[in-house]
Amino acid sequence: MAKLRDRFWIWGQDPGCHHLNPNGDNSYNLPGTNLMDSREGCDFLGISRCCRVTMWTGPFPPFDGEAEKIKDLDEVVWSAIGAGGVKQHNDDKSDLDEVLRMAEIYPNVSGAVLDDFFTSVEFADTKPARHSVASISNMRDRLHGFEKRKLELWMVWYSYQLDFDVQDYIDLTDVVTLWTWKGSDLVDLDRHMERVLERAPTKRRFAGCYMWNYGEQRPLGLDDMKRQCETYHDWIRKGWIEGVIFCSNCICDIGLDTVDWTRDWIAEIGDEDV
Repeated sequence: MAKLRDRFWIWGQDPGCHHLNPNGDNSYNLPGTNLMDSREGCDFLGISRCCRVTMWTGPFPPFDGEAEKIKDLDEVVWSAIGAGGVKQHNDDKSDLDEVLRMAEIYPNVSGAVLDDFFTSVEFADTKPARHSVASISNMRDRLHGFEKRKLELWMVWYSYQLDFDVQDYIDLTDVVTLWTWKGSDLVDLDRHMERVLERAPTKRRFAGCYMWNYGEQRPLGLDDMKRQCETYHDWIRKGWIEGVIFCSNCICDIGLDTVDWTRDWIAEIGDEDV
């Protein structure tokens, strides 16, 4: 029988990329220095699944060097569209060709994820997404038609975007991941999840789990961290979500109490049967 830790993933990104934005600023007000890479983050948290996502720092094709580090994990999903700062992934451009090449070489590659895919509230009515529907439909078809095995299309969906007019995109995805950007919005987790269930009832669903309050540029309270993880655990039991994605290795070695608690929590409950 599968264990709960088999439902846990890390959001893997380049060391240091959360501490400095493209302008060289520490816009999230993070302490310390981050040296831990994605694979080390998996080992640290005791999990073996990784969404390996491009930031403004990379990785850029070819991905071989990074892929070698995570080749013996149980499962890897690469970003076809990286974080919002990766401007070369806008306007129907992507790294899908490279993701498919990785899937040819590494049997643990199971899909592609679209990070920061929907736009801000300001542009929701005029340009709600970074790609056209036709582009994502083509991407889905290429993933599903991959010769060696069907690959799945994952998508990031922030709680503040849940009412955007993006159903055509949601319908094309295989996996939706719900992320709550502001720590102050964690009080509405159940309401947000109910909206996801309404709009994506047949999709695989995951909860993204921040261990720092990125949206408000400050530490996430330990009580909020505990409540968040316990809520997601309950959702797994209810069948509302399949698992949890922890963000990220980029803050696992900077001395945060939320990270230490999460690591202990995973160790405590990780062998629970699911």
